[in-house]
Parts: sequence; structure tokens; C-alpha cells
Amino acid sequence: MQRRLKKQSILAIILIVIIVSVTILFVQSGTQSRDSAQVFVGVSYGGNSVPEAKMLIDKVKSYTNLFVLQSGTLQRDTASINEVGDYAVASGMYFLPYFGIYIEDTFSVWFDSAKQRWGDHLLGVYYSDELGGKMLDDYSKFIDPVTGDSIMKTRYSDIVVEKANGATIHYELNGKINLYEPISDVDGVYSTYYPNGTVIFSRPGMEASTTYKQLLDVKPFKDSNEVVQQFLTKNHREIGFLKNLTTVFSSDYALYWYDYQAGYDVLLTQLGWNISLNQQISLCRGAATAQGKDWGAIITWRYNSPPYLDSGEEIYDQLKTAYEGGAKYLILFNFYEEGASNPYGTLKDEHFTALESFWRDVVQNPNVVHGMVKADSVLVLPRNFGGGLRWREDIVWGVFKADETTGRIWEFTQSTINKYGYALDIVYDDSAYPLSSDYQNIIRFQE
Repeated sequence: MQRRLKKQSILAIILIVIIVSVTILFVQSGTQSRDSAQVFVGVSYGGNSVPEAKMLIDKVKSYTNLFVLQSGTLQRDTASINEVGDYAVASGMYFLPYFGIYIEDTFSVWFDSAKQRWGDHLLGVYYSDELGGKMLDDYSKFIDPVTGDSIMKTRYSDIVVEKANGATIHYELNGKINLYEPISDVDGVYSTYYPNGTVIFSRPGMEASTTYKQLLDVKPFKDSNEVVQQFLTKNHREIGFLKNLTTVFSSDYALYWYDYQAGYDVLLTQLGWNISLNQQISLCRGAATAQGKDWGAIITWRYNSPPYLDSGEEIYDQLKTAYEGGAKYLILFNFYEEGASNPYGTLKDEHFTALESFWRDVVQNPNVVHGMVKADSVLVLPRNFGGGLRWREDIVWGVFKADETTGRIWEFTQSTINKYGYALDIVYDDSAYPLSSDYQNIIRFQE
């Protein structure tokens, strides 16, 4: 009897061990599945043909899990968006549609149906792009909240103010101010004011109605603090509507910190523009970490003419580096040039091979851990600093010339990156976003 009880006890213990072991393996397996599902790898489609979009889905569906519809034409056609989304989701992929135009309130009706249609496979909305980049390098329009004046920041770093009475003040980066004052519905006076006090009129014998200093005193964007306030006010208004509906994505190549503050939930750092890969990851990941957001990477052009994209080997390395650095989203940007013979846009066989190898050898490889390169150091730049950081004399906020201080910030940033590599995050001094306790080294730029 005792032997039988002893034998039964041993069998019970063995059974318990087996159950516990199986449970642990099941939990671990489930965790791995969930973790792998948290990394999204895909391509974007930038053409204007639904059949072409489907062709691209068929090409990559066995080694990607995300399809981004990034079409300038199809974004205006919800029927086409639905057709492409249906095809992507039926192929086992997640779907992310792009909208580069301002979205009206009627958008919510379509989006509600889209959520019911695709469920969790609809990741959100990719809305506009390069808010920070456009502020540095392109046109960006604002409305003065007090006066109602229209303010245009040009790609030449000038500021053009259009007032309600028809007057226009054009502030050039070199300090010259051009003033237009209407005197009738069809006529007006042009005058140019120089920093040395000289004033030149379009009509001889005219006298100045104002002074250079008076014009300078009413100039918008006097300092970085004012630029940040205007930047955030403008973009909060546009992005806020979408945030009430879903997760909002975008991509950029600069000023990620302020893009996140403007309301974006996910930013994709653009890789490939001959900008430091390390710097781009450190800036985007640092901003995301500090503000509790997600981040990813989108491989963009290296050249402004064919072949546009980098080699397949280089793209593979960029994807792997971003993955190891913790990027949740990894996407190849794909442009479709009108009249081109390649049905897959700028993506060539070497790029598809690189993407497939990345999926097989990195994403599905248990020996390559997602986020294995941790940032244990952080560089803290001055509050509201808006330098592009691409070169020493890079423009600041698109409206200020680089000076000695901004030059030193750039040099300090480069030397810090060289020292800490991919273990470095870059953030901006802001008490609203305390530094993570995971940082062992905190490096601050001292003005």
C-alpha cells in the first residue's frame, strides 16, 4: 500500500512538472508571438492604380505584414482605399492609409466604417508628413491668433505677412523689409527698408509712413519660443480631430520632438537622405521615449534622380540597425514615376531581396532581439532649439540664421554621437518630460 501511494505521489509530481513546463512553454510561445506582432514591416505604394497596388501586395505579402497606401491620387477616392485595404487585409497584412490633404468632418463617417471593416488590421491614419522638415525647408502657413494676419514662412526663410487691410510686409532673411501699402483697389505703394535706415520707394517723392524699427517690432517669430507656440497651435488644430478617432502616423527628417508635441502618436524617421543614420535614430527614439510615443523608420531616397533608392545591401543594414534600436515600424518608401517601365515603382529586385532577407534573417530570427541596442545615455539640447542639425550652419526653425551658439550645438552633438553611438538618445530640455531613469549618462549642452 505504501509503495502504491509512493508510486502515485511520484507520478503526480511528474505530471505537475509536465503541466508547469508545458504552461511555461505556451506562455513563452504566446509572448513571442505577441512580440513579433508588435513589429510591423512593409512597403508603401505611391502610385495611382488599384491593380498596381494589388500587384505590389502579392509581391511582398509572404515577407511583410504591413501595407501603406501612400497615394496622392487615391487618397481622394474612398472606394479605391476600401478596395486596396480589403485586398491587403485579406492577404494577412495590416493596413495604413495616407491622407496628405486636410480631412473634413465627413471623414469620420468613412473611418467608422473602415474600423468595422478591418478591425485591428487598420493601424490608424498616416496624415501629412514632414511638418518639421517643411518648417525648415519649405513653405508653411500660419494665422496670427491675435490679429488674424496670414503669415507665410517661405522655403527661402523669408516671412511674408498679409494684413486684413491689404498691406503686405515681406521680411527677408538678410534683414531687408519690403512693404506694400494699398492706396486704392487697383494701386499701391512699394517701399524697401534697409537695416541702415535707407528707404527706397516705388514712387519718387514719397515719405516713409513708418520706420524700419517699427516694422521689425511687429515681425512674427521673433524668437524660438514664439515659433514653437505658433507651430504647435497650428498643428494641434489639424491633428487633434484625427486623434479623437485613431492613432495618427507621420514621417519626418527633423524636429521630431515638436512633431510629437503637435499631436502625432507615431513618427517614422526618414533614413537615406545622406543624413547620419545614428543621429536620425537618436533624435526620433529620444523624442518618442521622453513623450511616451511609438516610433519607426521609413527608408526614403538617397538620390533625387534614378535610381533614387540606396542599394539593397545598404537598405538591409539600415532596416536591421533600426530594428535593433527598437523601431516598431519599418517601411520602404516606394515612388511611382509616371511613364516608368518598372511595375513596382522605384523598388527593384535587390530591394525586394533585401526586404525578404530582413524578414527571414532578422525579424523571424530568435537570435536577433528587437530593441537589443538600448540607449543608456542621453544628450539634452536647449529648450525649444529648432536647428536642423544637418550641418554646422543649418537654418534654425526655418527663419533664423545659424550663429556661434547653434554652431557649437551642432559640433557638440556630433562629438557626443561619435562617443556613444546608437546607445545615445537626443532630447530637449523640458520639465514636462522627465528623463528616464534608464539613462546612466546625462550629457547637457552648456551655452
